[in-house]
Amino acid sequence: MTWSDFYMLCFIIGFGLSLVALLAGGLRLHIPHLHLPHLHILRGAHVPHAHGTTLRGNDLPWFNGGTLAAFLAWFGGAGYLLARYSAIWFVFVLAIAVMSGIGAAFVIFRFLKFLVDREAPLDPADYSMIGAFGRLSIPIRPGGTGELIYSQQGTRRVTGARSDDGSSIPKGAEVLVVRYERGIAFVRPWHDPGLEPELKN
Repeated sequence: MTWSDFYMLCFIIGFGLSLVALLAGGLRLHIPHLHLPHLHILRGAHVPHAHGTTLRGNDLPWFNGGTLAAFLAWFGGAGYLLARYSAIWFVFVLAIAVMSGIGAAFVIFRFLKFLVDREAPLDPADYSMIGAFGRLSIPIRPGGTGELIYSQQGTRRVTGARSDDGSSIPKGAEVLVVRYERGIAFVRPWHDPGLEPELKN
């Protein structure tokens, strides 16, 4: 095997790993994590720790699947081009290829660290419909269904709404969600005097 063949093999492996990671993320395929002694090779930017806790940027291992794939691809690509199409001594080709691989791995590492630092655990309570406050954009007729506009986590949302007691509620009325079943919010007018004690129970 010549140096050119070696570099091409590294490039193919690195490019193949990157392609597998891309397809696995797009198709939601499950690829098991590989665990080596003191090294965690992870399959991408989603990096749950082996013990079930979420990694922070400071916990992200430098040697992971993303950085390994980037190193191999750039090491192999740069090494192959230089070995094949230049007259540089092979030691310098190797040094340049290693530097290219390390540079690419560093860029990927910083990108993964940026993604991990921005991750925040989701709290189901933040997305609960019970207690959501909004305004009816379509009135609710007796026993009928209207439309509720409300805000949740800074996003304006719309859902079907029915009166909790079956009565009518006019368009534009401010309401509070007391139940949420099968995609329908059951609401009561905000000024309902019997609402507050029931919510406390």
